[in-house]
Amino acid sequence: MRQPLSGMLDAAVDDGRLPFVVAMVADAQGVIFEHAVAADGLTVDADSIFWLASMSKAVTATAAMQLVEAGTLALDTPAGDWVPELAAPEILIGFDDDRPMLRPARRTITLRDLLAHTSGHGYAFGHADLYRYTEVADRPARSSGTRAAYDLPLLFEPGSDWLYGVGVDWAGALLEAATGQPLDTLLAERIFAPLSMVDTGFTLDADQFVRTTPLYRRDADGGLAPMKRRRPERAEFFSAGGGLYGTPREYLRFLGALAADGRDGGRRLLAPESVAALCRDQVPGHRAGWIASAQPRVTGDFDITPGARAGWGLGFALNEAATAEGRSPGSPGWAGLANTYYWIDRERGTAAVFMTQLLPFADPSTLALLREFETRLNDGLDRSRPGPTHRD
Repeated sequence: MRQPLSGMLDAAVDDGRLPFVVAMVADAQGVIFEHAVAADGLTVDADSIFWLASMSKAVTATAAMQLVEAGTLALDTPAGDWVPELAAPEILIGFDDDRPMLRPARRTITLRDLLAHTSGHGYAFGHADLYRYTEVADRPARSSGTRAAYDLPLLFEPGSDWLYGVGVDWAGALLEAATGQPLDTLLAERIFAPLSMVDTGFTLDADQFVRTTPLYRRDADGGLAPMKRRRPERAEFFSAGGGLYGTPREYLRFLGALAADGRDGGRRLLAPESVAALCRDQVPGHRAGWIASAQPRVTGDFDITPGARAGWGLGFALNEAATAEGRSPGSPGWAGLANTYYWIDRERGTAAVFMTQLLPFADPSTLALLREFETRLNDGLDRSRPGPTHRD
């Protein structure tokens, strides 16, 4: 299995489709596949530091469930009790010329809504009306690291639909308020230190920044152009939904703990019941796991399960049926904006990361390679180890 998978990744870099890629797969015994390949002049491996972007969401959701376990919070805690900006949300219902028209929301936003993307929050890159709102209301960019950049109107009544958005970022603010800790400290103490994730965080020191991978942009003719990067430093508002940096190896360790029902070796990160809650579909009757691009330079259209319904748990998508690549039903998975992807196949007992650093998101060449990689991986696993290795 290893040689065909490695060869496939090598070919994608050799022919210029990708600048580099790191793929890793683990089961209950440890890493069973690891391969990194980069174009000439680049040094990238499983211990290089990547912008994890929305892979941050699963980490924040895990910390939230730790606080639910402890009785500090409940999933149906009103978010406005802790975060003033969410106490009286308004819904964007249209525009009068360039003047946004808003109405008060009738239902309270809860922590569950924030984690499950049912709060009504969106991303400007994924909703044309919200993109227009940020322009006419002169909102700062999310990269500014300010609370104001996330203080956006809702797009529907809380709890009534699913839309990918900044809700998890506000969940991070809620966790800070409930614990009295900055989010970076909270995640470090509760998740990163127990899992020995020493290179994962919102900020990077000078030595870590040297180990970050370059970020590329796909230009109009399909070529790859490097982008300028700045060292992430402490900001007013940590993006709980998209601000983390980390290595493929460390993120796979985090996924492995979830795949093992919340345990990493002798350490317990979450109770099995909390992992089950993370992996329970929160949006039955709604289609989740998709993005309709409103800013093509940021993202293309994306559907995690093309042609089939996906649900959403409390941090990631859940494919309702087996995917075309052979991923088992109910498997958690999602991605990061710079074309990083992950999944946990709970039936097979495996977890995987597949990572490059390239914009826009949902890059067709990356997705095609990802799907071919997962198909061949699952075929190989099924031939070598038939039968499920995980039981709920």
